[in-house]
Amino acid sequence: MQVIFFSSKTYDRQFFQSDNQHHSHELYFLDVPLHTGTASLATNYQAVCIFVNDVANKEVIQQLADVGVKLIALRCAGYNNVDLAAAAQAGIQVVRVPAYSPYSVAEHTLALILTLNRKTHRAYNRVKEGNFSLNGLMGFDLHGKTVGLIGLGKIGKVTAQILKGFGCQVLGYDVATDQECEQMGVVYSSLDEIYTQSDIISLHCPLTPQTRHLINRNAIAKMKRGVMLINTSRGALIDTPDVIEALKTEHIGYLGLDVYEEEADLFFEDLSEKVIQDDIFMRLLSFPNVLITGHQAFFTRNALQGIAQVTLQNISDFEQQKALVNAVR
Repeated sequence: MQVIFFSSKTYDRQFFQSDNQHHSHELYFLDVPLHTGTASLATNYQAVCIFVNDVANKEVIQQLADVGVKLIALRCAGYNNVDLAAAAQAGIQVVRVPAYSPYSVAEHTLALILTLNRKTHRAYNRVKEGNFSLNGLMGFDLHGKTVGLIGLGKIGKVTAQILKGFGCQVLGYDVATDQECEQMGVVYSSLDEIYTQSDIISLHCPLTPQTRHLINRNAIAKMKRGVMLINTSRGALIDTPDVIEALKTEHIGYLGLDVYEEEADLFFEDLSEKVIQDDIFMRLLSFPNVLITGHQAFFTRNALQGIAQVTLQNISDFEQQKALVNAVR
């Protein structure tokens, strides 16, 4: 099957070309993102493969349908960037990778927590400059702290397992309960209970109309003063201006982000020689208690292998008219 990839990087080509030996699809890689100005590049391709910041709104989907595209293959779990109703109307199937390596994101979540807490990023820079002072580097024991996890899917569950290993009390919120989570000692709680009781809050839920800006000034007002907030899920779960106000008043004591609501114009590119025009993002960078990584939580060898395998199998299943177990409707 002929497949065109948007927003592809060197590592995408490496892992997809390697796994394609088992499928023999015709793969063509573009580094440009999918949007209204690039959708025509999919002419003569039956499938497009897109990532988290590609735009597949109603207009783009109609353009894809007009040039003969029959399948949108997401090489990620989230699908909030795809107009599913428009795809269904246009007769385009949508498939995704519902799970790759939950350990990759869960472990990165802990990396953000530990780095913010023990300030290892600041200590690293000090030591390189010959500054061995410990002033300003004091942290706290994770053991005994209460951590609230919003979302207990595969990633949230693995995060809970790791945190229990540190001796944390783990509260969890999800629309459904999970017996394995209960057996490991996760206490299912309401959002208000998580807000009021947690020393650390970590987001692991999908972005939906109901969860957009879940963390806003009202939610923050209920949180403990000095709370640590972590987001490795989707940027728009957080109302960034509200979070900035809470950072200024020190209500939020630590902020760790691997995602950002307006990241499409920033992440996955080298902008070191340019002036970043996003004033909100630059304001976040000005805080000493904010740590931001550029959507790299998924970025492990294991995860990329899994993403390539599942994506190409999804495409093969579509080509062979098999049941699409990872279809999104």
